[in-house]
Amino acid sequence: MERESMEFDVLIVGGGPAGLSAACRVMQLAQEAGEELTVCVVEKGSEIGAHILAGTVFEPTALNELFPDWKEKGAPLNTPVTRDDIFLLKNQENATKIPNAFVPKNMHNHGNYIISLGNLCRWLAEQAEQLGVEVYPGFAASETIVEDGQVKGIITGDMGVARDGSEKDGYMPGMELRAKYTLFTEGCRGHLGKRLISEYKLDEGKDPQHYGIGIKELWDIDPAKHEPGLVVHTTGWPLNESGSTGGSFLYHLENGQVYVGLITDLAYSNPHVSPFEEFQRLKHHPEVKKYLEGGKRVAYGARAIAKGGYNALPKMSFPGGLLLGCDAGTLNSSKIKGSHTAMKSGLLGAEAVFEALKEGKTGEEITSFQKRFEDSWLYKELYAERNFGPAMHKFGNIIGGAVAFFEQNILRGSLPITFRDTTPDYATMKPASECKKINYPKPDNKLTFDRLTSVFISNTNHEEDQPVHLKLTDPDIPLKENLPKFDEPAQRYCPAGVYEVVEADDGSGKKFQINAQNCVHCKTCDIKDPAQNITWVTPEGGGGPNYPNM
Repeated sequence: MERESMEFDVLIVGGGPAGLSAACRVMQLAQEAGEELTVCVVEKGSEIGAHILAGTVFEPTALNELFPDWKEKGAPLNTPVTRDDIFLLKNQENATKIPNAFVPKNMHNHGNYIISLGNLCRWLAEQAEQLGVEVYPGFAASETIVEDGQVKGIITGDMGVARDGSEKDGYMPGMELRAKYTLFTEGCRGHLGKRLISEYKLDEGKDPQHYGIGIKELWDIDPAKHEPGLVVHTTGWPLNESGSTGGSFLYHLENGQVYVGLITDLAYSNPHVSPFEEFQRLKHHPEVKKYLEGGKRVAYGARAIAKGGYNALPKMSFPGGLLLGCDAGTLNSSKIKGSHTAMKSGLLGAEAVFEALKEGKTGEEITSFQKRFEDSWLYKELYAERNFGPAMHKFGNIIGGAVAFFEQNILRGSLPITFRDTTPDYATMKPASECKKINYPKPDNKLTFDRLTSVFISNTNHEEDQPVHLKLTDPDIPLKENLPKFDEPAQRYCPAGVYEVVEADDGSGKKFQINAQNCVHCKTCDIKDPAQNITWVTPEGGGGPNYPNM
């Protein structure tokens, strides 16, 4: 097929914190050197920030490096953290506040800000455009261009393809976007990043990546209950009842609003667990309910989080490009933060690419990136917290937290040994018959809600007559294997009601139904399906959620 083609010096796939930081930095370096470079960012969301979802308590370390004058430039960091509260929720009624002296130091947030990461990315995109970067939202990168073993760019998705594969009126084939170097910054479990890791064996000798599913809501609350800058974290209930690990957050930002959310580690073993329903239950705990009661929910979203840390970090360079940010898994789970680390990886990538271009390279692997990374504070930070995730998985939140406290507060460094966590999250599921069934309460539509109501306020939209972007390698596995063994857990781990086991219209029995138009692009199905039978590929550009202020 003949496709239109555009060429750039640097192409960046993904308009999140890593990609936009890389775009800004490479352009800054070019201007400082008096050189002209063409830099392009493509983003599958309808606008920059539409698909961005994070907690977010933001550490400004990397932003200080990129734009030391960010305050004067109007970066949307408006709410400094004023207080940290951490609670152990013993059960659905009782909680114990953990004294600050016993909290691992990485969880203290003095000097950080409560922000909307989506709004920060919108601001970063403005800075990038002012520097001369071309930013193209609504264009999904569907394939990589690989020639002679080198990545040469990407192909954007075709527009106007019907579900049966035929071309509709207004069909537009995707474009070839070619570059001397391509940076992949798609976020957690990027579908092209996943392929690159496999094709170039970038994870050879590494622990498998581990993940959580973060579910988040934005609420308008009673001004009398609002305390701008208050950060609340919890551990324990409700996840401990099902043998799961993770924790919740409640952050008071500006304008009488709070973020509330729950992160459930995807290493859980009970197939009856529903992270969405666990989050709904959490909101009835007195420590959370006291803030939300009488308020109004205004936004909802969900996103997988790469939390394997240092031990699971793949090699980040390959011929023709780099894998950066959460696409590589640079989040620091002991801090519950990935934005500053993603941004720093973007800055390092930009510096490495600019150096390669200055030397006249086009497509050769940037082998110097690894040393640049190892000499940075990012490497030191991730190495120091390498035991956090494995300790949590091996010993649970309480003993794992004690290990973290000992390392961070007593040793002020890490143990001389490294804990490993070598079981992939999809392989931890036990048969449903061996696990306790969980009866989740019905939503009250005041504090708790159902999936479809939630998806509605995520502003998720896909063209209904387009190919299903959730691909089954074997369409028989959900009913023949996953249903009898695991009670088909996709019905529960998906936070958007995409997967259902329903009666077939023709009366032939059960069928596995995929409601792809509900998908909020969280990637949980791609990660947690026990048969690894579901592959998330990108739908038409511009589809998916449209998150405001998240």
